[in-house]
Amino acid sequence: MVSDWRKKLSRIESKIQMLGLILPEIPKPLASYVPAKQSGKLVFTAGQLPLVKGDLVLKGILGQDVFVEEAHKAAQICTLNALAAIKGVIGDLDRINQVVKVVGYVASTSTFTQQPAIINGASELLLEIFGEAGKHARSAVGMAVLPLNASVEVELIVEVD
Repeated sequence: MVSDWRKKLSRIESKIQMLGLILPEIPKPLASYVPAKQSGKLVFTAGQLPLVKGDLVLKGILGQDVFVEEAHKAAQICTLNALAAIKGVIGDLDRINQVVKVVGYVASTSTFTQQPAIINGASELLLEIFGEAGKHARSAVGMAVLPLNASVEVELIVEVD
């Protein structure tokens, strides 16, 4: 017999667990906004930082004091936080039909040009989780600074049924 907690996991959450990852609690907003908002069939997330249990796991500037590999992983954490925010709005991640767009912000020096490599952390994770439905449009933008001195911030737009 399958235990009750396993029955409650959606197909997408099961996939996340199979990847050795955990869908976190919905991150608390840092100011006056909501973590995600639905408009019609689209759900937009607020920018999500690499927070784990309320702690920022990667601070600093790429090209100065942060390495590409660790920022790539931080983008995955941001993405999991965004998925948690979406779940808070729609209740079940299996309702996601497709990932429409990813916007990634990378705190970086003026000469750093590998922002796409960082945001690949988000894109690759979404492809692993959602397969073909995880293919999306994307922007990867360099910023002088991000909130709380975070190295990476990610926003998602998804279409739901």
